[in-house]
Amino acid sequence: MIRTYTFPLLILLTGFLVVNIFHSCQPSVKDKIYTPGEIWNDTSGNPINAHGGGILFHQGRYYWFGEIKKGKTWLVPGQSWECYRVTAAGVSCYGSENLYDWEYLGVALAPDTINPDSDIHTSRVIERPKVIYNKKSGKFVMWLHIDSEDYRYARAGVAISDKPEGPYTFLESMRPNGQMSRDQTLFQDDDGKAYHIFSSENNATMHISLLTDDYLQPSGMEKRIFIDQSREAPAMFKSKGKYYLITSGCTGWSPNPAMLASADSIMGNWTELYNPCIGPDSDSTFHAQSTFVLPLPGKPDEFIFMADRWNKTDLQDSRYVWLPLIFLNDSARIEWKERWRN
Repeated sequence: MIRTYTFPLLILLTGFLVVNIFHSCQPSVKDKIYTPGEIWNDTSGNPINAHGGGILFHQGRYYWFGEIKKGKTWLVPGQSWECYRVTAAGVSCYGSENLYDWEYLGVALAPDTINPDSDIHTSRVIERPKVIYNKKSGKFVMWLHIDSEDYRYARAGVAISDKPEGPYTFLESMRPNGQMSRDQTLFQDDDGKAYHIFSSENNATMHISLLTDDYLQPSGMEKRIFIDQSREAPAMFKSKGKYYLITSGCTGWSPNPAMLASADSIMGNWTELYNPCIGPDSDSTFHAQSTFVLPLPGKPDEFIFMADRWNKTDLQDSRYVWLPLIFLNDSARIEWKERWRN
């Protein structure tokens, strides 16, 4: 018997077939390939602009915060190092469910375009934003490096928001515990305590500062580490109850070897270990500089190492180097991969 269909049913079957063909052609998460150092576009097709950044994981979604680098790059005159910079454009925020497809959510912290005395005026330096969530206050707290054009201001800034993507309200800048603060990161421990880690003393020594319960101020308890070692670009993480910190040397915009250090307690004694990078150009951290180590929720001891490949004369064209960080025989390894899947 030959079966015949009415016209509406034919339309329904045709639509079903088209939808299934469409979905079968869509790449799955497993098909998404990281290509470190290449241009990385957001879901709208624009290059992601979130440098010196960090990631917040909140209620099943990832939020990537970073410096907005756009416009002409220029060299600040009269400096003893290559002080290239762009107009401070604030902090961006992107959202993702899979760490590959990033939706632009807007400017999380906007610069002040009116008051030249403002800490976040466009003439200032706004760098290395990191955000953590305070369960007690219900606030999202951002810490960042605030500086003057010549980098002599050397302060940490604090901003808060009721929503992860912002907008954030800038509260103040400070020298934590009376100390200079430049390259910085945040670390939130399993017990809810939060720490501000920053290069200090003209970048000669790094400090770890315990924050107050609301995460808005230094508590006054701090630890000096890497004394007179000139380390910057800190990225802290924890594995099997042990604390780890990746830093770079201080060579301006030029890359150098990364250094891994570890401690049994965050305010304890830190031991410098080795360069965890392996493969071509490992002696320059793959032509990049550390900014964050992301632990993968639900995947113990699996991490993503995040770094910036700076283009000092065209900072808006700086790229991102994301690579898997794994432990092999209790040794942390970051191996170069031109292409990889998460």
